[in-house]
Amino acid sequence: MGSVRMKRIYDDPSPDDGFRVLVDRIWPRGMSKERARIDEWMKELAPSAELRKWFQHDPEKFPLFRKQYLSFLEENEECRKKLKELKERLKVENVTLLYSAKDERHNQAVVLREFILESSR
Repeated sequence: MGSVRMKRIYDDPSPDDGFRVLVDRIWPRGMSKERARIDEWMKELAPSAELRKWFQHDPEKFPLFRKQYLSFLEENEECRKKLKELKERLKVENVTLLYSAKDERHNQAVVLREFILESSR
C-alpha cells in the first residue's frame, strides 16, 4: 500500500514520489511540462475557479475554504471518479499531490490529502 504525499511542483521529482498528479486548475507559472514530470493533471480535483479566486491563499480564509472545498469534493461526480482512480493507485504505489502554492500548509493539496486519507478508512 502506498502513501499520499504532497509536494510543490517546483521541487525536484524523487523516485519515491510514485504517481505524480498535479491538482491545480491552472498550469504552474514558469514550469515546463518536461521539468514537471507529472503522470497526470487532474484539474477536476482542483477547487473551482470561483473558490480559488475567493481564497487567494489567505490563511485566515483557510477554514472556510477547507469546508467549501470538502463539500465540492464530496458532491462532484468528476471528483469522485478521479478520487477512485487515486485510491486504486494507492494500492500499488505512492501518490504525490503536486501544487504550485508557496504556502505549504494552506492549499488544496492539504485538504485533498486529508479527504483521501479519511475516505480510505
